[in-house]
Amino acid sequence: MTQKTVVAAALGECVHVAGVSNFLRLAETAGWKTIFLGPAVPVEQVLEAARREKADLVGVSYRLTPETGERLLGQFAEAASELHEAGVKFAFAGTPPVAEKAEKLSGFFDKIFDSSESPEQVLAYLKGQPARDLSEKDFPQRTVDRILWKRPYPILRHHFGLPTMEDTLRDIELIAEAQAVDVISLGIDQDAQENFFRPERQDPRQKGAGGVPVRSPDDYRALYNASRRGNFPLLRTYSGTDDFIRLAEMYVETINIAWCAIPLYWFNLMDGRGPWDLEGSIREHQQVMAFYGQRDIPVELNEPHHWGMRDAPDVIFVVSAFLAAYNAKKYGVRDYIAQMMFNSPPGLSDAMDLAKMLAVMEMIAPLAAPSPHFAQPNGGTEGGTFRIWKQVRVGLLSHPLDPDAARGHLAASTYLQMALKPDILHIVGHTEAHHAATGPDIIEASKIVRRAIQNALGAPDMTHDPAIRARIDELKAEAATTLEAIRGLAPAGVDDPWADAAALARSVTSGIMDAPQLGNNKFGLGKIRTRIINGACFAVDEKGKAISERQRLSKFL
Repeated sequence: MTQKTVVAAALGECVHVAGVSNFLRLAETAGWKTIFLGPAVPVEQVLEAARREKADLVGVSYRLTPETGERLLGQFAEAASELHEAGVKFAFAGTPPVAEKAEKLSGFFDKIFDSSESPEQVLAYLKGQPARDLSEKDFPQRTVDRILWKRPYPILRHHFGLPTMEDTLRDIELIAEAQAVDVISLGIDQDAQENFFRPERQDPRQKGAGGVPVRSPDDYRALYNASRRGNFPLLRTYSGTDDFIRLAEMYVETINIAWCAIPLYWFNLMDGRGPWDLEGSIREHQQVMAFYGQRDIPVELNEPHHWGMRDAPDVIFVVSAFLAAYNAKKYGVRDYIAQMMFNSPPGLSDAMDLAKMLAVMEMIAPLAAPSPHFAQPNGGTEGGTFRIWKQVRVGLLSHPLDPDAARGHLAASTYLQMALKPDILHIVGHTEAHHAATGPDIIEASKIVRRAIQNALGAPDMTHDPAIRARIDELKAEAATTLEAIRGLAPAGVDDPWADAAALARSVTSGIMDAPQLGNNKFGLGKIRTRIINGACFAVDEKGKAISERQRLSKFL
C-alpha cells in the first residue's frame, strides 16, 4: 500500500501550532508521511506545498477571532477548489466558534475538529474508520496492541468498583461511552479477593467493602458486557489473595483480562490481606506469573510502592522493583509492566522522585536483553523475549482532601510522570482522598490527565538534570549492595537466591528488606529508621543522619 501524505499548518496570521503538532504525531502513528509547514503560513504557500508533495490530505488550523477566521477559510476554500475537485481531502481544527464558521463552507472540509476530540477519535479518522458506530474491532483488545496503537499517548487506566453491582454496571457504561480510559481496573471487595471460591468463609456484613461484590463468574461477564460500548475499554482486576490459579483461569475466560497485577512480598498475613504466610505466598505469586506468561498475557508486579507507602527508603523501593522484574522474567513473563508510583512516601521532591524511577528503569533495563543462561522454570522460554512497558501513577496517599487542590496535584503529577515517556498512565482520581471514584469522577479526572499529557508532550527533558543523574547513580550503587546481601542469604544448593521464595522471605525476616511501618509485624522487623533529606528518603541512624546500605547491612556483608 502506498504511504499517504498529509501537509499541515497554522493558517494565515495564526501562530498556534501545538494542535497541528499533536495531529501530525498521531498521523505518523497511523502510518502517514507528514509535512509540517509551521505557524502563520499564507494560503498560497500551503497550497504550493500540497501540490509539490502530492498531498492526500491538507490540514489547517486557526484559533483566533471567528469572524477573521471565517473570511480566511473562505479564501482558502476558493483558492483550493482545484485540489479539492482533484480528490485532495481537507481537514480543519480550531476553537469551537471557529469550527462553527468552518461548517458553513458547504462540505469543503472532510473533517472539522473543534478541540474536544480524544486522540482515539483523531486516530480513527486518520485510519479511515467511520466516525460513528465504532465496533470492538476498531479498538485493540490486547494490552500491547493498544499501547502501540495509541502512541505517542499512553493508554489510560483507572481503578473502579462501587459497593453494588447495579451502580458499578451503570457507571462502567458511562465510562466506556465517554471513552474516558483504555483500561478499567475492576476494584472488587475484599471478600471476593480472598473467598470467591469459599462462600463458607464469606461474611455478609462485609459485602461491598472495598469494591464491587462479585460472587459468580456471571457477575464478571456482566461487568465485561457493560464495557462493550464507546471505546471498548480493556478490563483487568486483582489477582486475589487465595485460590490464585482458579481466579486467573476465570478472569481469562470471563473478562479477557488485560494483564495480571500481583505483588512479590505482599497480600498475605504480613499485610493482613490474605491467609498465606510470607514464603508460601511468594511461591504462589511466582506460579501466577508463570500461568500468565505461558498465555502471553502481560504481568505487572505492583510491588515497590508497598514499600514506599510504608516509609521504606528509596533504595529498598528500587531493590524491590528490580526483584519484581527479575522474578517476572525468571518465571516466564514475556511482557512485563513496570509500575512506578510517584509520591510514595509523601514528601519526596519531584526531582528525587523522578530520579528514583529512572534508577528503577536503569536497573531493570538489562533484563530485556537476550540472556541465554537465564534458566526459566515452569515452561518459560530460556533466553526468550522480555519486553518492559512503563506504567506510572500518582501516589495513593498524596491527594489533598480539598478537591481543587487535588485537581492541581493530579495535573502536576501527571506532567512530571510524562518525563518517563510511559506506556500506561494509571489515573488515581482527584476524589480518592474523599471517596471512591464514581463514573463521572473518572470522566473528569481523565479530562484533567489528558490535558496534562498534551502539554507534557512538548516539555523539556527533565531527566538530564545533574542532581537527578547523581541520585540515580547513588541509588544504583546502593541497590547493588542490598542485592548482594540478599544473595548471601541463600543456603548451599540455591543457585538463584533472587528468585528463591525461601531466600526472599528471609530477606524480610532478617531485616534486609524493611520499612518503619513493619513494626510489631509477624514477618517484618520494622527496625529501620527513615527520613526525608533534601527531597529523598534515606535510612538514618539514631541521630537522624543518613547511613549507607553497607553501614546498615554490615552484619550481612
